[in-house]
Amino acid sequence: MANAIFWHRRDLRIDDNAGLFQALTEFQEVQPIFIFDSCILEELPKSDRRVSVIYDFIEDLNKAYQKAGASLKVYHGDPVEVFQNKVLSEFPELKKVFTNEDYEPYAKNRDEKIEAILAENGIAFQAEKDQVIWAKDDILKSSDNRPYTVFTPYFRKWKERLEKDGAYSFNVSDRLNHLAKVEYKLPNIESLGFSNQDVPLPNKEVSSDILNHYEEIRDYPAKAGTSRLSVHLRFGTISIRKLVQQAQEEGAEIFLSELAWRDFYQQILHHFPHVVNGSFRPQYDQIPWSNNEDYFKAWCEGKTGVPIVDAGMRELNETGYMHNRVRMIVASFLTKNLLIDWRWGEAYFAEKLLDFDLAANNGGWQWAAGSGTDAAPYFRVFNPLTQAEKFDPRGTYIRKWVKDMGKDSYPKKPIVDIKESRKKAIEVYKKALSGE
Repeated sequence: MANAIFWHRRDLRIDDNAGLFQALTEFQEVQPIFIFDSCILEELPKSDRRVSVIYDFIEDLNKAYQKAGASLKVYHGDPVEVFQNKVLSEFPELKKVFTNEDYEPYAKNRDEKIEAILAENGIAFQAEKDQVIWAKDDILKSSDNRPYTVFTPYFRKWKERLEKDGAYSFNVSDRLNHLAKVEYKLPNIESLGFSNQDVPLPNKEVSSDILNHYEEIRDYPAKAGTSRLSVHLRFGTISIRKLVQQAQEEGAEIFLSELAWRDFYQQILHHFPHVVNGSFRPQYDQIPWSNNEDYFKAWCEGKTGVPIVDAGMRELNETGYMHNRVRMIVASFLTKNLLIDWRWGEAYFAEKLLDFDLAANNGGWQWAAGSGTDAAPYFRVFNPLTQAEKFDPRGTYIRKWVKDMGKDSYPKKPIVDIKESRKKAIEVYKKALSGE
C-alpha cells in the first residue's frame, strides 16, 4: 500500500513537478491522485469546454503514469469529503500528502481544512511552490518588507533574484520507480455529469521565432505572434521554470516580463485577497456604474457596433480564447465607454476563457478599470477605433470574426458615441474619486 500521496491540482504533468519530486524523493510508494472538485463543477454548464480540456489533460497524465508502470487515481466530489471519507480509509498506511501550492482564497481555505483532517490522523501535509517562479513573500521591498504593488520595480527585483538563485528544474524521471504500481481506471467524463467537447488546443512549445519577434508582433491579433501557452500554464501541463529558462536563453526580455506578470498578480492575490470581490483601491468602489443590461448583452454577444470589440467577443465565445491586446480593448470599452462594473466583465471572462486564472483575470480587469494595482489611470480610455487602426490595420482580424459586418444583422453604428462616452466616463470617475 502506498505510504504517500501526491495530489495533482494546477500541475497536470510529471515532468519538472516540484511537489511530485519531493514525494518521490522522500517515499518509496507514492500514489498520484486527482480530484474533480464538485464544489467548482456543480456551478458549470454540462457542456463547459474547460471540463473537457481538463479531462483530456487528465487522460494524457494517466498515460504518462502508465508508461512508468503506475496510474492516476481519480476522485469526484468535495475534496474535503474525499479525503475524510475515502482517502483515509483507502490508504491506511498513509504517512504524508504532497501537493503544490495554490494561492486562490478558495484553495487556501480548502487546503487548511484538509491539512487539519490529516493532522488529526497523524498524517503530514506538504505543499511546494510550482506554478510560479516567486510567490508569497519571495519578492518584497527592501525598505519596509512589504509586497510590491507596482510592476516595474517588482520585475527588477524578480530578475535580480532569478539571476542569483536560478529557475532550476526538478528531475522527476529518475525517481519514477518510487510510484505505487497499482492500476486504476479513469471515470468517463459523462459520469462527472459533463459531455465531451472537441476543443483544439495550442502546442505546448513556443518557437524561437516567436520569442525572437515577440516584442514586434505580440500586439497584432491577426498575426501568430504570441505563445498561446496560457491554457497550458493555467493547468500546469508545462513547466514555468523551463519556459523561463528558454526565455533567458533566447534573450526574450518582453516575454520574460509577461511570465513575471503572472507571478505579480499571484502575489497580489495572496497579500490582498480583498481584490476577489472589491477594488484593489477601495475608493474605486464608489464609482456609480450605469450597468445597462442591454449594453452588457450587446457586449457579450459581440453586437456593439464597434468591430474590434465585437471581433474579440466573438472569438471568445467561439473558441474560449482572446488575444491579449484585444482583451484590454474590450475591457476598457466595457468599463469606460459603457460604464459597466468591471466585475461583470470579469465574471463573463471567467465563464468563457479556457485559460481562466483568477489572479490574472482579476488583475487584468482591475487594470483596465483603473481600480487595480499599477493600473491604467482612470482618464486613460482606449479608443477602440484607433486601436483597430493601429493593431489590425488591414482589418484581417475583424473580418475573420465579424463576418456580418455591413449586413442588416450588424449594427449600423456603435451603441454609444465613442468620443462622448469617453468624456462621460472621465467625468463620472473624477467626481466619484474626488468624493463629491
